[in-house]
Amino acid sequence: MHRCRGWLLLLSVLLLPLAAAVARASPLVVEIERMTWIEVRDRIAAGATTIIIPTGGTEQNGPHMVLGKHNLIVAETARRIARTLGDALVAPVVAYVPEGDPGKRTGHMAYVGTISIPDAIYMQLLEAAAASFKAHGFKTIVLLGDSGGNQAPQAHLATKLAEAWSAAGVRVINAEGYYARNGGDALLEAQGETGKTLGTHAGIRDTSELMAVDATAVDLARAAPDSQGATGDARRATAARGEVLLRLKVDAAVTEIRAARSGQTAAMAKPGGWLGWLGR
Repeated sequence: MHRCRGWLLLLSVLLLPLAAAVARASPLVVEIERMTWIEVRDRIAAGATTIIIPTGGTEQNGPHMVLGKHNLIVAETARRIARTLGDALVAPVVAYVPEGDPGKRTGHMAYVGTISIPDAIYMQLLEAAAASFKAHGFKTIVLLGDSGGNQAPQAHLATKLAEAWSAAGVRVINAEGYYARNGGDALLEAQGETGKTLGTHAGIRDTSELMAVDATAVDLARAAPDSQGATGDARRATAARGEVLLRLKVDAAVTEIRAARSGQTAAMAKPGGWLGWLGR
């Protein structure tokens, strides 16, 4: 009996490296920062030629949510998008984005802890990252912004790079539907919410999303309507609502990316918005 246990222990020790390698190489792992360069190379060679560059931000989110709200949310949605597509990988989250003028303390820079960079620097950072991925063989580069301030510079850069790189067969898209046309507000309004209760920052929607991603990053006991940098009534947020909202964002991005890769517009490929999703 003791000899048998010894052999089992030895066998388990010998198999541990193999098990770790299999887990790391699993198709479920889509974040390149969790892969070796060889694994990334092999995934590209196997057809994973779409790369998602998620952008979040480090900004105030009222008294009830952590500064990294967008980073936590977009890391999760980017992972889900890539897994749904099946042939996409995810770059590290960009946590430094335009948030206002540090000198004048405009925008979210009026609140301690916010980090801001100029639009021009932000676009240069993303362009350098995109150029790196183009050099490695990615054919579709997706800019996935979870914050409002990210959208205009990303859209401008995506248009510029798409035109410059089209001859090389490389697409660059800003997933606008993910942020602005995912049906989340319409869903909440159908549930009885109003513009006042929804708010525009750190309100029901993004509080619910973060609760679904990481409940420890939200303290609803500190929330109050329209106070300390937050708008709307975050006390009405729930993780259940957040999970549905996350799925809507993922669905919108997947639809948009697939449409871009097939040469369609997102409107042509859209499966019916949030009502269509609820019916599935």
